[in-house]
Amino acid sequence: MKIHGFQKMTMLDYPGRVACTLFTAGCNFRCPFCHNALLVTEIDATATYDEEEIFSYLQKRRGILDGVAITGGEPLLNRDIPQLLKRIKSLGYAVKLDTNGSYPELLKNIVDEGLVDYVAMDMKNSKEKYALTAGIPNLDLRPIEESVAFLLSGKVDFEFRTTVVKELHTEEDIAAIADWIAGAPRYFLQNFQESEHMIGANLHAHTPEMLEKLRAVAARKIPTAALRGI
Repeated sequence: MKIHGFQKMTMLDYPGRVACTLFTAGCNFRCPFCHNALLVTEIDATATYDEEEIFSYLQKRRGILDGVAITGGEPLLNRDIPQLLKRIKSLGYAVKLDTNGSYPELLKNIVDEGLVDYVAMDMKNSKEKYALTAGIPNLDLRPIEESVAFLLSGKVDFEFRTTVVKELHTEEDIAAIADWIAGAPRYFLQNFQESEHMIGANLHAHTPEMLEKLRAVAARKIPTAALRGI
């Protein structure tokens, strides 16, 4: 399996753990606010990390690191991801997976096999604005709905999160998302951050005051709703 990014240590990507982060390339969404666009639209096929080098590092860092976060892109585009996860788990690491939720069957399989300990699923927007926010006209929402329902069933520890953008997210949208995922143990709102490598243009962050309003709206249904990275 091809790894296109490797952050050797982080205390931010995996809540409560000292981890490293592996980045996969490719995504089936084209979110205009994506800050990892180089892993989505401008993939350098030669810019990969040697898997044996990564596992040599993980072997040496046991006892210092206790988690591995896997992000992208969309990691579940890689149908061979179970093999990677099995190898990571064999070293005793906890695994966090970031996903957009569009591959529910693979998500269920790796959870059922005990290959993932924590899932962070992006909630792009309300159902009415999901396709617009994901950058995919006529997006089929059924896989997203299936993944939401699966996570809410409690088979694995998880969080939902939304990157909020001034041009895309209103109080009504956040209320609709909160209604959709009511019962979730965690819901984070993170503000849009501009990057030089973005898919869209002319997007802006909400003010801190507006972010707090959005958090308060979400908290009506999810009391633990919080702001992240603010």
